[in-house]
Amino acid sequence: MKKIKTALASFGMSGKLFHGPFLQLNPGFELYAVWERSKNLAEAVYPNIITYRTFEDLLADEAIDLVIINTPNLTHFDLAKQALLAGKHIVVEKPFTVTTAQAQELIDLSLAQNKKISVYQNRRWDSDFLTVQKVVNDNLLGNIVEAEFHYDRFNPVLSPKAHKETGELGTGILYDLGPHLIDQALTLFGMPNAVFADFNKIRQHSAIDDYMEILLYYPLLRVRLKASILVKEALPAFAVHGDKGSFIKSRADMQEARLLKNETADAEDWGTEPDAEKGLLHTEIAGETIREQVPTQKGSYMNYYDLLYQALANDEPLPVTAQDGFNVMLIIEKANLSAVEKRVVEIG
Repeated sequence: MKKIKTALASFGMSGKLFHGPFLQLNPGFELYAVWERSKNLAEAVYPNIITYRTFEDLLADEAIDLVIINTPNLTHFDLAKQALLAGKHIVVEKPFTVTTAQAQELIDLSLAQNKKISVYQNRRWDSDFLTVQKVVNDNLLGNIVEAEFHYDRFNPVLSPKAHKETGELGTGILYDLGPHLIDQALTLFGMPNAVFADFNKIRQHSAIDDYMEILLYYPLLRVRLKASILVKEALPAFAVHGDKGSFIKSRADMQEARLLKNETADAEDWGTEPDAEKGLLHTEIAGETIREQVPTQKGSYMNYYDLLYQALANDEPLPVTAQDGFNVMLIIEKANLSAVEKRVVEIG
């Protein structure tokens, strides 16, 4: 098996939690290098990793096959472009870019360079979303007519990470939690015809939007996406209704919590949820009314890297494409326009 030599563009939370542990465990990848300007945080965890002090020096290393762009949102486009021009495959954290024009430029450049881009949308492999996806795909609810997805937190204090609180393009809840919700909706239901959105600043002294509501319009379906930073008692994260029944599910994936405890994805019970978090299915099957809890699917962020390896090594489909990332950015741009002009905006 050819190992994909991989470099991280930073070693903050995403490098420590969402990339490093999975690259280290996956036999198809070698966690080879990292860009850290002055610290040696990655070396403390991975003694054999090479630390580069400049991004240019990292890109000059011809041994590197893949670069993970896991830096602040506003830097994604520039660093991704540099990596593609240096002949590297790239994975870009969500949001892919901060404009659709940037996203399209990267797509065009990847084709010209014959290099692959994948956007890291790990929440597709959350246990809760996988369970919702199975219920929908198994047609247990009939024709879906309404869905509501929430991603709520409670944190009234401004982030200590200054780049997250500037109010610049690419900051705020729409670019932080919004890409997760939008990508999950598009994964289940495809692109909508139109969008309406409302944003608000609800924490004291906040310079960024920390409340969002987006309504996606489909011919026979409406999908509402909501996120707020001031929700102490969360509503169900997923509510899906069809002409046969409904499914309600909490957001209860345990992977991030376990990664924070330095647990690794090779644990036998990885990706499982507590039994108390099972979703509620209330529907009609073969003329009989069913109201029961549904076993939760196992989540696994490793599946993303398994699929990524097959894409890079064997030219199989990417787990998340650059076009997927573009589509999320398109919804974000139309949502911003809708909020400013207070109207429904066609997707086109």
